[in-house]
Amino acid sequence: MGKIVAVHSFRGGTGKSNIVANIATCIACKGKRVGIVDTDIQSPGIHVLFGFEPESMGKTLNDYLWGKCGIEEAAKDVTKNLAGVEEAGGKVYLIPSSMKMGEIARILKEGYEVSLLNDGFTEAIRALNLDFLFIDTHPGIGEETLLSLAIADISLIILRPDNQDYQGTSVTLEVCRRLEVPNLFLVMNKVLQTYDFEKVKHDIENVYKCDVAGVLPQSDDLIEIGSKEIFYLNHREHPFSQGIEEIAERILNV
Repeated sequence: MGKIVAVHSFRGGTGKSNIVANIATCIACKGKRVGIVDTDIQSPGIHVLFGFEPESMGKTLNDYLWGKCGIEEAAKDVTKNLAGVEEAGGKVYLIPSSMKMGEIARILKEGYEVSLLNDGFTEAIRALNLDFLFIDTHPGIGEETLLSLAIADISLIILRPDNQDYQGTSVTLEVCRRLEVPNLFLVMNKVLQTYDFEKVKHDIENVYKCDVAGVLPQSDDLIEIGSKEIFYLNHREHPFSQGIEEIAERILNV
């Protein structure tokens, strides 16, 4: 049975979706079969990194939640768009959420049966024969986020060097500990490259009593790309990509 990796942040704007896409692709480059589910149904976006336009997505997670299809029918094999993944024997599947305004409005108005997510995650792992299923969660603490964290084998909490993120992360970690979430890691993102990364890691671990899987730099190169590609694939020697490698190794070694 493949492992579920929940990736979460208390606030938006932490770079969570970009981190999910890059880590998942990095692990696929090591020959693993990887799935990604965008459960940020109110404000989906990870599909952009894989080159999907809203009108070309076909079936989505929304269709599964409304009983219109099996979750594997909503899965898109994006491997061919990711140079080097297929050659390494890996696979990447994306299960996007809908970008249609009517469908987002329906979710906000009517909601959905959250327990279907648990069933869907299990079915996706089985049907697609996945080694890892990454869940890109909605920021904050909602019912679907709590479920994702509770059933995950590995959880990554993303934060930035920002006082609002620090306080929100304290809340998130307290919730995770009450849920007895296993294999819990922090990822520090958007750290100025003038900082001492080892000191940042040490200080964060001391404050939160939680392992830091990686420290990722603030990067003008990453900003310049503007979510047009998976940065790791074409810039493997870059400090950001090296940080992604470190986090991927932590996940593979759990």
